[in-house]
Amino acid sequence: MPEHTSFFTYLIAMFPALGENMHRFGQTLGGKPVTAHQAEPLVASLFVVLLILGLGAIVGAQVKNREQAIIPDAHLSLRTFFELFIGYFYGLMKDIMGPKKAKRFFPIVGTCALFIFFSNIMGLIPGLTPPTSSWNITWGCALVVFVAFNYYGLKENGFGYVKHLAGPWLGWAFLPVNILLFVIETISTFLRPFTLSIRLMLNMAVDHLLVGLIASMVALFLPIPILMLGTIVALVQVLVFCLLTSIYIALATEHDESHGAEHGAAAAH
Repeated sequence: MPEHTSFFTYLIAMFPALGENMHRFGQTLGGKPVTAHQAEPLVASLFVVLLILGLGAIVGAQVKNREQAIIPDAHLSLRTFFELFIGYFYGLMKDIMGPKKAKRFFPIVGTCALFIFFSNIMGLIPGLTPPTSSWNITWGCALVVFVAFNYYGLKENGFGYVKHLAGPWLGWAFLPVNILLFVIETISTFLRPFTLSIRLMLNMAVDHLLVGLIASMVALFLPIPILMLGTIVALVQVLVFCLLTSIYIALATEHDESHGAEHGAAAAH
């Protein structure tokens, strides 16, 4: 395929109405028309969402059958893949924040894991580009995480979530230190979605570019080591994104337990 095009580029071109709607949508939001190439990551993301929903429906139907769900498959199947994949990230969250919080916050982390994984893997299929190689998509994922962990932090701790950014109160003599800590922590918090999104986007864009260059040089057979490297990069980026998301949520909600312990101790005295 020509450079910077994929199956989704041609798909958009096959449906003029879809391209016209995206053109008008871009003009409505930013005043600039959206080309087929610019709309491609969004269409690819919608494809990933539909793919996950379809696979989830298939696995859900198998799980509903109790006799079939109790007995594990003897080989790697779609159901065992989802069980291993979801079980791994759930276990990761349990190690970071404990089973209670992991069960509560797993939907957002699990959804990110599935979406980013399938998006990354698309880059290994000839003729497709990973949606996560576009900063618009990774920024959207990171922005959801940013809103989520701040919401959870405010919900759990109220104004104490904002107060903890200034560090522990040690008296008026240390007020300048608290102000400095508050500025640094606030900037660090607002930088999190940028680092999350840029890290994921750059890694996937470079990985896809490398695979594309090797594929163009070796037209018939794509070297297996390159595919293995691309698979490792795709998996590592899913792990890094979800690990950092779990840590951010854990840090935002950890003060709830400490405040509860303080109130309990005060009540006991």
